[in-house]
Amino acid sequence: QGQLMESGGGSVQAGGSLRLSCTASRDLYDNNCLGWFRRAPGKAHEGVAKIYTAGGTTYYADSVKGRFTISQDNAEKTVFLQMNDLTPEDTAMYYCAADKGRSSCSGSIQTVVGFAEWGQGTQVTVSS
Repeated sequence: QGQLMESGGGSVQAGGSLRLSCTASRDLYDNNCLGWFRRAPGKAHEGVAKIYTAGGTTYYADSVKGRFTISQDNAEKTVFLQMNDLTPEDTAMYYCAADKGRSSCSGSIQTVVGFAEWGQGTQVTVSS
């Protein structure tokens, strides 16, 4: 079974930056859609960004456009989420997830349908 492992979370003040990493097993990384989702206490999962690893096409939620950047390192089978200009509203547990067997990442950024493999999550806390 494939694995996804997130790292890079932490606590920062508003306006600060963090970079999250998601290292995937090969079967989950190659030619798949990898996404970052977040879940704040009492709220549903929210799609943040996703990337199709074959080609690097990216998608973002409106709430993070211009502040967050998703990128990849094929050699390390790792997807990154660079988060800048963080606000307290970005506080959440951030999860990496993989949607296997697709030819693209097209579709709503918010849907979790198809993302069958999930990491354990990494906490991001932004204080005002």
